[in-house]
Amino acid sequence: MRLAPALLLLALALPGRAASDAALVVHADQTGPVINRNLYGQFSEHLGRGIYEGIWVGPDSPIPNTRGIRNDVLAALRALHLPVLRWPGGCFADEYHWRNGIGPRANRPAMINTHWGGVVEDNAFGTHEFMDLVDLLGCDAYICGNVGSGSVQEMMEWVEYLTSDADSPLTRLRRANGRAEPWRVKYFGVGNESWGCGGAMTPEYYADNFRRYNTFIKNYDPHRPIERIACGAAGDDYHWTEVLMQRAADRMTGLSLHFYTLPSGDWGKPKGPATGFDEAAWFATLRGTLYMDELVTRHSVIMDRYDPARRVGLIVDEWGTWYDPEPGSRPGFLYQQNTLRDAVVAALNLHIFQQHADRVRMANIAQTVNVLQAMILTDGEKMLLTPTYHVFEMFKVHQGATAVPLTLTTPEYRLGDHAIPAVSASASRDAAGRLHLSLVNTNPHAPVEVGCRLAGPHAAQVSGRILTAATMDAHNTFAAPNAVHPAEFSAARLQGDQLGVILPPMSVVMLEL
Repeated sequence: MRLAPALLLLALALPGRAASDAALVVHADQTGPVINRNLYGQFSEHLGRGIYEGIWVGPDSPIPNTRGIRNDVLAALRALHLPVLRWPGGCFADEYHWRNGIGPRANRPAMINTHWGGVVEDNAFGTHEFMDLVDLLGCDAYICGNVGSGSVQEMMEWVEYLTSDADSPLTRLRRANGRAEPWRVKYFGVGNESWGCGGAMTPEYYADNFRRYNTFIKNYDPHRPIERIACGAAGDDYHWTEVLMQRAADRMTGLSLHFYTLPSGDWGKPKGPATGFDEAAWFATLRGTLYMDELVTRHSVIMDRYDPARRVGLIVDEWGTWYDPEPGSRPGFLYQQNTLRDAVVAALNLHIFQQHADRVRMANIAQTVNVLQAMILTDGEKMLLTPTYHVFEMFKVHQGATAVPLTLTTPEYRLGDHAIPAVSASASRDAAGRLHLSLVNTNPHAPVEVGCRLAGPHAAQVSGRILTAATMDAHNTFAAPNAVHPAEFSAARLQGDQLGVILPPMSVVMLEL
């Protein structure tokens, strides 16, 4: 494709080496699967300052709040059109006993959070507070039940307390605690990481436990049955998926997958800092996160053998970057900064999930506030939005839209003996007929010239937004909360069925046609 003179001038004006070429065909005359809104889900565990301070400050706090939930965080999460929120863990879930988190807060027993810092928490944020949070956000609840240290009876009674409208001791207790009507709990996870912190189980033992516990998760509203999520594999443990699908696929609606992006790719090595890293760490992180595509593909192949109709969804309910905690922070709190590198990681993963939208039904980034690859960071009454937040905000137009197939030929971004694709892309059409095209340039040095042909109906105009910065580790601080934020993107030109785009180095772009 030949670019218009204005685009050629722009390419020459961009810093770095000369632009390389990528060829893209957007098959706007075809349709793919619907992109489930839940691919943009969140995960909030009782970990560090994720819940306490990050979300919950209490009704008596000087920080503006609604029934104890801080208003600035509420407003920021609402702006993402948050579809689903997973709680209370994580490893915390398999030590959490729900009865300790109901009733008058002054009477709730405290507990030691043995997984995350050994801190004592007072259970001020429990079932009623979480369900109030999801009501305020207008999202669905995804509750993870305690299989590791909890009983079948405890889980059964929690589901009844939450969702039953009968006149029973448990529903009378709920009403006495201030909630007359049952809540809608759409998703219930039967344990978390049962291969590890959730009980160190074999897949065969967990599959039997899943069948047992699942039997007692009752559907009190037959018109809105609870969707049951089984604990799935850690990374490339394909045997776990094989056993679960073979033994219990008919009893689940989803099977989870956990995978974190580490710069080293090895849990036995130092993870590296969230800021102040070099290009080798940038490249290793992006190369490592692209492994998600292989994981989703190979787990899906196994699931297809037992579930060819793809009734069971693959639920990637923990994903994101994991670095060394910020210097001076409590190590067990997993507080880390969030840079342009994390924004690119988020965009690449969202593209992968959308590419597999026929099998991947939900994904929950870890975590929402103040923990790992967070959307939001807080410091007392102060709050900032991270580069990852801005990607989720830019990409929210993909939620619930219909995927549009793409054919992409991209140059490589090479470092040493390794290479990754320089360009990643995803497209969708919303209910109003608008086509949205998201693009990523992983190369931190060179712009990429994308020549795109739009097959099918011609677009009349193009507009866009971009997220980029001058350095790989650019990030927002409480002193400079808007150092990295989306800006208008004008380096796209449309002429008939031809679209020309210049992607600056290390950038994320969203176009609307």
